[in-house]
Amino acid sequence: MIEPPHWTPDQLEIDRQKASAAFSKERLEEPLEDYLEAFDEYQGHVEDLLEATVDLSDLDTPALDVLGDPRLLEAFRYLAAPPISSDDLKVLADVRSFTRSRLDHSPAEVQRLLAVVRQVLDRRRFAWVIEGREPTEAERNAAVMASAALMAASRTQTGRRTKGKDLQEGAVKESLTALGFTEVPSRSMPNISHAPAPGEFCGESRLGTRKGDIIVRLWDHRVMPIECKVSNSSTNSVKRLNNDAAVKAASWKLDFGLRQVVPTAVLSGVYKLHNLVDAQERGLTIYWAHDLKPMTDWIDKTK
Repeated sequence: MIEPPHWTPDQLEIDRQKASAAFSKERLEEPLEDYLEAFDEYQGHVEDLLEATVDLSDLDTPALDVLGDPRLLEAFRYLAAPPISSDDLKVLADVRSFTRSRLDHSPAEVQRLLAVVRQVLDRRRFAWVIEGREPTEAERNAAVMASAALMAASRTQTGRRTKGKDLQEGAVKESLTALGFTEVPSRSMPNISHAPAPGEFCGESRLGTRKGDIIVRLWDHRVMPIECKVSNSSTNSVKRLNNDAAVKAASWKLDFGLRQVVPTAVLSGVYKLHNLVDAQERGLTIYWAHDLKPMTDWIDKTK
């Protein structure tokens, strides 16, 4: 069986720089309208929240209306410093769901949700609440604008990551299809026998104990789990590459054997060279979204 490529540091550096340049170009050309549209939308949500709660002086009376409305609930989470994610709020308040039907019958859960946000309320944006007075018009406007900016930035960043990952996965699937591979339904694969047949691939699926973005069955019957990773900073690359993709690679090789799987990552964005070298040494095969030909050439050789 042909071994996957093992790149030298110089080769990794050349592609690392190309990926970084492509990331910078894409970021500079990113439309400002996406952020501005989100800002305008969230500005309205924050204003509605302040109106419903009388500038946050009364959270109890409209609690069910606020927590049961997805728009107002999101703005409510952003009252905190730093903002609290939906999952974190559930954990901190010990609640399982934000549905209106559940909260209607769980007054204790409602009070726990309010208590969490009261405890971590942003004292800079909402100083008047801490001081027990009404806000000035300037304070209120500043709080609305700051909150809308936080929410819009978060949405834009999340959308950017999702879009980048979707584009990557789409490009990989198109390349596989061009090689003659057929996409089949996703499935759980507790062992190699449950993987797609040679010449087939599927989207996100669980291979062993961990999920892979794309699972390919090579022509020589080995399984090639592909992780599509987009990193927006060299610091973020440690999480995306070394603490995720490389960890999965080691786990898959331990579970299925060195000769049965070819853990792979397709990368775009910004990475540190030493992180790339480390991930490769830990068993991860690296390809780049800006040039998938080395990947398709190698896959073709597994016939």
